[in-house]
Amino acid sequence: MSDEQLPPPPFSQPGPGMPGGPRGRARKKGGGPLGPLRNLRGKLDSDGPLSAPTLRWGLLAVAVGAVVAALITLLISGFDSGRVEAHTPGGTQPTGAVAGAAFGTARQGDCLNWSKPNASDLSKVDCGGKHLFEVTADVDLSKYPGKEFGPGSRFPDSLRFSELRDEHCVSAAQVYLGGKLDPRGKFAVGLINPGEAGWKAGERTLRCGLQVAGSQGVATRPITGSVRDSNQSKVYDVGTCIGIKGNLPTDPVDCTQPHAYEIVSTVDLGKQFQGGPPSKDDQDKFMEDQCGKDAGDYLGAPDALRNKTLTLFWDFLDARSWLAGSRSLNCMVGKGADQDGFASITGTARGDIQIDGQAPVPPPNNGRYTPPPLPGAAPPVIPPSR
Repeated sequence: MSDEQLPPPPFSQPGPGMPGGPRGRARKKGGGPLGPLRNLRGKLDSDGPLSAPTLRWGLLAVAVGAVVAALITLLISGFDSGRVEAHTPGGTQPTGAVAGAAFGTARQGDCLNWSKPNASDLSKVDCGGKHLFEVTADVDLSKYPGKEFGPGSRFPDSLRFSELRDEHCVSAAQVYLGGKLDPRGKFAVGLINPGEAGWKAGERTLRCGLQVAGSQGVATRPITGSVRDSNQSKVYDVGTCIGIKGNLPTDPVDCTQPHAYEIVSTVDLGKQFQGGPPSKDDQDKFMEDQCGKDAGDYLGAPDALRNKTLTLFWDFLDARSWLAGSRSLNCMVGKGADQDGFASITGTARGDIQIDGQAPVPPPNNGRYTPPPLPGAAPPVIPPSR
């Protein structure tokens, strides 16, 4: 934050009725704000001590005169003369530097795309084509009071930009989507800042928007069409493999690379459930049957899941997602690690795979195989033998 101080407000110039000002009607005997005091002093000189009521009324007149004097001063000098502005006039004007003209002119509903990591090639594109960011609002930080964002101020760090995103962009996204933002959906609230060079040039406008973010919070997956017309369900295309790092899922990778799980199908719950959001138990019952069927079709045999020692699992839609319009879930296959998280799988589940570098060994065919549970999933209940 800059140590530069704001200039002091200009001093008021003397005017009629003020010391140092030109003589006028306000200086007449008995008139103007000092008139009552002179009249009182005259009575003391000529008539001797005043009675208590007279003295009280005289002091009251003096007090009223002081208030009148203050009002006259404000009227003459102007109410704006002492007002502190957020930033000094004539400061550096916004330029849209670094991100270029597309950043400087982007408005609500515009779609932006870029290919370089620092987004220096940012451009406006048609929302019907592929893009990475859809603008929901612009925030002018130059209107903030104080000096945090004033001329010469320090470029905010990533934590401060995250705070500004949460303060302004989440509500902007809700308004943009008519209150139907799925908090667990595929679209994340994002923010584009003008960059350090743009900040030094005086640019103080931020662009709020929606994007499909990866595990690092960066826009990685292109959007086609406006978010307003898109399904917000957080689903991936069938056959997608989700990478792994430290036993935790990351971003889509080629299935020949180590990954945590693979998408075998996408299920539309809207065809099964009408009206309000279904309970988690009802969703689980439906998804268990549907995903079991889909997994057999995807892997090529009903016993392929068991022979590859993989586990079938799925997510669920909470009430917020349902009310926002999301209806779809993925069926996925993966394997729990011996510790917490996922085991590392290489190769598509449709063919030969390795799990943590080893080929899977099918369990004995006695119908008692219990696959290890995946993170957050309860182990299946196996009925006792009779």
